[in-house]
Parts: sequence; C-alpha cells; structure tokens
Amino acid sequence: MKVRIAESRLKVSFLYHRFTLKNCLLTTMLKPLNFLIFAMTSWLACGAVQAAEHAGGKGEATHCIVPAKPGGGMDQTCKLIQKAMPASHMQVSYLPGGVGAVAWTSILSQRQAQPNTLIAYSGGSLLNLAEGKFGKAEPNHVRWVAAIGTDYGMIAVRSDSPYKDLRELMAAIKNKPAQIAIGAGGTIGSQDWLKMAQISKQAGVDPKNLRLVAFEGGGESFTALLANYVQAVSGDASEASLHAREGKIRVLAVLSDARLPGDLAQVPTAREQGFDVTWPIIRGVYMGPQVSDSDYDKWVQHFQQVMHTPAFDEQRRQYGLYPFAMTGKELTEYVNRAVGNYRTQAQEFGMVR
Repeated sequence: MKVRIAESRLKVSFLYHRFTLKNCLLTTMLKPLNFLIFAMTSWLACGAVQAAEHAGGKGEATHCIVPAKPGGGMDQTCKLIQKAMPASHMQVSYLPGGVGAVAWTSILSQRQAQPNTLIAYSGGSLLNLAEGKFGKAEPNHVRWVAAIGTDYGMIAVRSDSPYKDLRELMAAIKNKPAQIAIGAGGTIGSQDWLKMAQISKQAGVDPKNLRLVAFEGGGESFTALLANYVQAVSGDASEASLHAREGKIRVLAVLSDARLPGDLAQVPTAREQGFDVTWPIIRGVYMGPQVSDSDYDKWVQHFQQVMHTPAFDEQRRQYGLYPFAMTGKELTEYVNRAVGNYRTQAQEFGMVR
C-alpha cells in the first residue's frame, strides 16, 4: 500500500491512543508488519507535537480508558461519564487485555501522575485484584475516584432458546455439561465464572465441568450468544438490558436481592428459582497513584456534584445502572473491604494465586 501525505494531518491509532502528526511528507510501501513499526515511530515522533499543542493553550484532553473491548459494562461506564460531563470534552479510548490487567499496568508504569486520565473499573476488577490476576497489586496502588452506579449479575440465553428459566438451564447443564457453552467476560476465576460456579454448586454440578468460553468483556459474550456460538451468557444486567429491549435475548435470572426495575422488571431473581446467589457489581473510575491531591480532590468534588443531580439519575437509568454513589476516602475504604470479601469467596473455589 502506497501512502503519500503532503501538508496534512495523519492520525495514527496505536494501542487505542490518538496522536497527531503535522506537516509530514512520507512516501513508502507499508506491509501489515511495517505498519505497526510505522505507528510506533509516529507515536514517539508526535509526542512532542501533542505536548506543544496542550501547552499552547488548547487545553489537555480528558480521557476515560475502557480496559476492555467496546460494548460491555466498562464501555458503558465511560460513556455515561462522557455524557454526564460534556464540559470536560472527555474522549473514550480502549485498552483491553487481561480483563483489566493491561490497563492497570499501563497506569502504574506510564501514567502514574496524569491528572486527566480516568480508568473504568467494576466489581470484576476488584475480584481480579483479590485473586492476584493483576500481579502483586493492591487496592492502594491507585487512587479510587468514584463509584457511579451499581449493576447486578444475570444469566441469559437467546430468545429462541429452549430454556425458559434458570432451573431448566441448570438441569440441562447437569445432564450434559459439555453441550452447553457459556460465554463469560474472563477466564476461570473471573466474576462471570464465579457467578456460574456458585449457581452450579447449588444445582449439584461440579464447576470444573462447566464449558466456559472466555471473552474480553461482556460485549463479545453477547455477540457470541447472538451468533449461537455459545448457548448462554453469564454477564451483567446493564449489558443484558440493551439486548433485551430488542427482543434478541431472554434473561433467565437476575442475581439481585429483589427484582430490578426497568427493562428487566419481569425477570425473576435466582433466589426465586431456588438458587441463593446474589452478585452486585459497582462501577466507577480510578486514577494513577501519583496524581496530586489537588487534582484528585477536583475530580472527587466534580463527581459528587454531578451524581447528585436529577439529570445524572436519568442518564444512569438509561445505561441500565442502579443508584449507588460514593467517592474519595469513603470509596477507598469500601474497595478495601470488597477486595477482602472477594478474596474469601475466591478461596472457596481455589482461585487465589
């Protein structure tokens, strides 16, 4: 492929970050492998250009990083914040890998003090911390800014599936576990797996016999379900509600204490069907560990103000999340307790490294 650029801007995407290269003249033949090398060198070359633009009065861009591929709950978190804070001109970017581990490592190694970078997290992120999937990471290695809402686990099948409720699905899995593939965001030990493991244990099924198909986030899981690549999905209610509105899936159970309002109001809880399993999932954002107190406090106060408005309540509802608002020190204490609780749950299944 021959590329020629004269007196123009070339925008190159490398690891989902946007960089701008001005006034360049390049004529070369680029094969697929060479394109990666080209992107890397462009990234290094335009770093100074980008910094100069920011220093020149145009203002720093604010980023919300999704540590997964588009379409899942993490994506919804950043897009909700983007919609709720239009004055921040927030950009959403994606850094998938390791169900959040790549983004976590990137922040600790490259963006420790960036004041305008937020990273989405969920209860699944806290579970990964508890299980040691982020390496020797602890909650105090980053700064927890805000929890903007809560979600709940759920189990779903396609709308044309023969399984009408959770009992029927679990009976089929117990009879022939190898014939029912279950899509999950993450591998064995992830929150989606742990939800099914707890349900399976109560159904008399060894969790080790579950046929789990791991994906990088809930968006991929539902894509696979709609393509009939998997026959069920263990995921989150907020993700499921988007597809339920279109009539493409059937949610068999929500893992909440009581039935949820909104699009899934008619879906029974797992408890109603004989499975004493609940799985609340907080969603929010964190920052690098070396962000200054003044910048950190600015974001904490910003979220406190935004989350106490009727407009945010409505936007949160549209994204399938339920009321939960916590920031700063209170949130940090909550996260520490949650990681401890998740560690206890994971140890029951031998999942802590």
